[in-house]
Amino acid sequence: MILSDTAEYALRAVLYIAQQETDDESIRSDDVADALNVPRNYLSKILHTLAKEGLLSSVRGPHGGFRLRVAAESLQLYRVIQPFDDIEPRRTCLLGRPQCSDRNPCAAHEMWKGISDQVGGFLKKTTIADLIREKA
Repeated sequence: MILSDTAEYALRAVLYIAQQETDDESIRSDDVADALNVPRNYLSKILHTLAKEGLLSSVRGPHGGFRLRVAAESLQLYRVIQPFDDIEPRRTCLLGRPQCSDRNPCAAHEMWKGISDQVGGFLKKTTIADLIREKA
């Protein structure tokens, strides 16, 4: 499983917001876009999707912006990525075959299945706080 650009931007944006937010201020989407070098309109749509999913809160106005709605310690990477990339329950064939399964595997199926399962496990058990701690 490889993340789409949208899912990667969502993950990077949530990490940035988690690192920057304070008790008093929300983080403006333009500031996040500039810091991550992501197109502003594109990132704004991503952030609003995350807000609709209940992961971020959004405040309008001159002092508005985004904040984590879910604590970084309990926000799994999987939850940030899921609105953009369906990482479960089906796995697409690495070689692009329309019919690839345990019963009808392609040449890469067994190896890719193991790797894909490991990545999925990592995304489900790792939180935003885990990545912030690693970076510090």
